[in-house]
Amino acid sequence: MIKRSDVYFGVACIVVLLPFFVCRPLYEAFLWATMHHPFMMAFLKFGILSTAGECIGCRIRTGEYVPKGFGVVPRGITWGFLGMLITAAMTIFSTGVPAVLAMLDITPTEGTYADLLKTGILTSRSGYHVLAAFAVSVFMNCLFAPVFMVLHKVSDTHIMEHGGTIGGYFSRVEFGRIFTNLDWETIWNFLFKKTIPLFWIPAHTLTFLLPPEWRVLFAALLGVMLGVFMSLAARGKR
Repeated sequence: MIKRSDVYFGVACIVVLLPFFVCRPLYEAFLWATMHHPFMMAFLKFGILSTAGECIGCRIRTGEYVPKGFGVVPRGITWGFLGMLITAAMTIFSTGVPAVLAMLDITPTEGTYADLLKTGILTSRSGYHVLAAFAVSVFMNCLFAPVFMVLHKVSDTHIMEHGGTIGGYFSRVEFGRIFTNLDWETIWNFLFKKTIPLFWIPAHTLTFLLPPEWRVLFAALLGVMLGVFMSLAARGKR
C-alpha cells in the first residue's frame, strides 16, 4: 500500500535529480567536478544514492524508510567510502582486463582501449569493445564484488548493533565476531550465486559501455538495487 512517506520520498528524488537534467550549467558543473574530483564525487554519489537504496530496502522489509536505529548518517559515510573504493576498482579493472585480453591476442581492430576510456564503448561499433566491457564486468564481479558485499554487510551489522548512532559507528568494529556470525547461507546462495551472474555482471557490462563521466553515477544508481536485494534476501530468509 502506498503511504504518504512514499510520495514524500518520490518528490525528494525528483527535486534532487531533475535539476541536473533540465539545467545545462548545473549539468556541465557536474561533468567538470566528476572529471577533476572523481573520488570526492564518488563519495557524494554513493553516499546519497546508495543510502537511498538502503532506505528503499527498509521500506520493503519493515514498511518504513528510516526505522529506529537505521543510522542514515553512518550509512551515508560508509557508502561514501565504499564508493571511492568502487571508483578505484573500476579504474583498475577497466585498465587491467584489456591488458589480459591483449595477452590472449584479443585486441581492437580500430584504435585502442585507451581511446575507449576517454570516449566510452557505447560510441564504438566494434565487437571487441562489447567483449571488453563484458570481460571487465566478469573479472570485477568475481574478484571484487564478493569482498565488497561482505565488507558492506559487516559495516551494516556494526551500525545496527550500535543503534545507528555516530558515536557507535566510530567505535571499534568487532570484525571477527561479526564475520563469523554472518548469514553465509543467504550471502552465498542469493547474493553470490544469483545476483552476481544474473544482475551485476550484465548491469556492469552496460556500465562500461557508458562514457567515463557517467560510469560511477550509474554504478551508484545500481547501489540502490543492492539495498533492495539485501531486503529481499532478508524477507526470503524469514
